[in-house]
Amino acid sequence: MEKKGFDQKVASWFRGRNGTDELSTCVIVVAFIVVIANIFLRSLVLTVIATALIVYALFRMMSKNLEARENENGVFTEFIGPVRPWLRNPAQAMGEARAYKHFKCPECGQRVRVPRGKGKIRVRCPQCQTKFDARS
Repeated sequence: MEKKGFDQKVASWFRGRNGTDELSTCVIVVAFIVVIANIFLRSLVLTVIATALIVYALFRMMSKNLEARENENGVFTEFIGPVRPWLRNPAQAMGEARAYKHFKCPECGQRVRVPRGKGKIRVRCPQCQTKFDARS
């Protein structure tokens, strides 16, 4: 009979649990911001909010109901989708916004990027090959 080390025990305990995902990471960041604000404002309400956010994030990370947590994270990523590039790298997103215009294909909904300043152009969707007019 082999004796398990502490790290092996922790690893086996975490097996089958949700772990961190984008929603739990965002909740932790918001909780951290609330804690920082609470350092200056010293409010009981902010303390309760920060504690609730941390407990919720820990609940999500420790949950074994992977399907429910995956669905919640999917809804969150769908909601935050258009803002994600601005949160990850604002400088690159600004350059992208200056150089290109984005359109949605009327058939399949694929996002199509075209260069700015070309006037009225005919765009072909790379996914479904549908052609549509757009003004860049």
